[in-house]
Amino acid sequence: MTFKLEIPSIKYGEVISQNYTCDGKDMSPALQWDDAPQSAKSFILIMEDPDAPKGTFVHWIIYNIKPDVKSLPENVSKELTTPEGWAQGKNDFGKIGYGGPCPPGKQVHRYFFYLYGVLQAPDLQPGMARKDLERLLENKTVKRASFMVKYGRAYEHA
Repeated sequence: MTFKLEIPSIKYGEVISQNYTCDGKDMSPALQWDDAPQSAKSFILIMEDPDAPKGTFVHWIIYNIKPDVKSLPENVSKELTTPEGWAQGKNDFGKIGYGGPCPPGKQVHRYFFYLYGVLQAPDLQPGMARKDLERLLENKTVKRASFMVKYGRAYEHA
């Protein structure tokens, strides 16, 4: 069994719908996962763009996801703590919640969603940045799943 993360409406490596970008509705896509590690006490999801001009750019940090959760719905609210009880961190746009792909110019970028199964109770404070989670991710990750999509303004959009 392999810990697997996916966006149900798209295949790995394909172009993400414009609805999920700054050119569209800028809402988070639905995500689902299977075969999560039994020992995980919570999940942390980080979406990042490694192709950004100044280095990896964080688009979304959401955590305190309890171990019995197997998916995130489309358009998660952009609040420090969601109605479901999940905490969200600060992205590199300086905002809380999801910030969709928004590459400069006509470059095509890759966007990775990383889901970490961690040995951390779902009790972290909301508003954390990626750097605040580094040690925890390094020392308490049981398993990680990933999913990659692409987006660039060079593409024709339907």
